[in-house]
Amino acid sequence: MKELKITSKEQNQRLDKFLEKYFNTAPKSFIYKMLRKKRIKCNGKKASGSEIIQDGDTLTMYLSEETMDSFMSEKPITEAERHFGIIYEDENILVVSKPAGLLVHPEKSTDKNTLIDQIIYYLYEKGEYIPSKESSFTPAVCNRLDRNTGGIVLAGKNLQSVQAINKAIAEKRIQKFYVTMVKGEIKEPAEFYGYHIKNSDSNQVKILKKDVPGATKIYTKVKPIKVKDNFSLLEVELVTGKSHQIRAHLKSMGYNVIGDRKYGDERTNRKFREKFGLNNQFLYAYRVVWNENEGCLSYLTGREFFDKLPDNLETIRRAYFFNDESNET
Repeated sequence: MKELKITSKEQNQRLDKFLEKYFNTAPKSFIYKMLRKKRIKCNGKKASGSEIIQDGDTLTMYLSEETMDSFMSEKPITEAERHFGIIYEDENILVVSKPAGLLVHPEKSTDKNTLIDQIIYYLYEKGEYIPSKESSFTPAVCNRLDRNTGGIVLAGKNLQSVQAINKAIAEKRIQKFYVTMVKGEIKEPAEFYGYHIKNSDSNQVKILKKDVPGATKIYTKVKPIKVKDNFSLLEVELVTGKSHQIRAHLKSMGYNVIGDRKYGDERTNRKFREKFGLNNQFLYAYRVVWNENEGCLSYLTGREFFDKLPDNLETIRRAYFFNDESNET
């Protein structure tokens, strides 16, 4: 038998989710079987797994040391070369600049040196994450960017911060803004609505005008920064955050993101590739506004985080919108 006291580090999560992380090599069926057979109790009572554990709760595990050890392994740390920049950091969160071309999470077993790998190794080297002392938590990224989209990514260093960021994003208390360049002229601020549906086999998205089974309503705000020679430089606020939303939504409205190989115009892309060496979409998550005024991260209320455009996008921005020469493509 083993008794485990829940601390403030583990509180405010479902019991079954905690147990899945604590017994990190155990199948879910094992955990639910132990709960069902009262081999794992919470505060001396039978538990279903849906309970929200709190600081001071006691878990009693009527399991042998051998059984517990067989389902627990220290999380391996993989050495990862750092490619992200640091925009802001404190004891709770890390705001980083992700370069285009870097995966946030591995998509297959052979994917290495992803952004989360780099963040975990960075915190490990600083001594802020020690796997042997963290039975049920790993630092986590809270917003995702497509591989070929660069910009701001938020990561939590502890469970409370991860939960707070995720809650703020879900409740739209964190605003996310992007800079993009499209073919076509958008001269006035606009709000685009639609229905998002993804084909997982082709990894492509369609934006529909009417709701259909399996679709999700989306909302995208667009504000022109500069319009010139049938091109528009835009600030886009991603109000709902769905896969490929900005690129697919703009395409559905007749505006192709420059350099977008999946939803863009190949003829235009080829010209930008030949002239500027642009091999990814002109889309960058450049600004985050923190409006959450409750919880453990309320001290960030009113903060804005900015990330400057990478050199290749800045070169194009200046060439097309901020000189006096005509630039026709």
